[in-house]
Amino acid sequence: MLVPADQCRPLHCGQVFTYRVHRIKDAPAETFRWEPHTGGVVTVKLKDYEPGQILQAATPYAAWKLLEGEGHKLRPGDLLEVLPEAEGAPVSLLITKYIGFEGAQWFIPEPKSTGVATAYEAGSSEAATQESGA
Repeated sequence: MLVPADQCRPLHCGQVFTYRVHRIKDAPAETFRWEPHTGGVVTVKLKDYEPGQILQAATPYAAWKLLEGEGHKLRPGDLLEVLPEAEGAPVSLLITKYIGFEGAQWFIPEPKSTGVATAYEAGSSEAATQESGA
């Protein structure tokens, strides 16, 4: 976000963020290229990306321009991970699209079922068996 100099506040002006680049692999990049554009947060899988360099810039667009100047342009589908300044601070993820950047999040798989019923589930099935007259 660009802020005019006369509206400069410490939160916006002179603040530098640390970004980690995640480069999309070729096969997922081809899929991403042909997907229709959708708004909102995009869910991405870590296996589709290779870790890239870490850099500092004031905005995602400044990071994009810096990488372009170094000959390492961001391609659609590449990610910029905004690294937290303090331990435990939230991490944000931005995906490069043809129109700019949009929010992204890492895919987190559902935990696998162990096949062991909880006490509540076991009690429910026993009650259902008793009601059916078995």
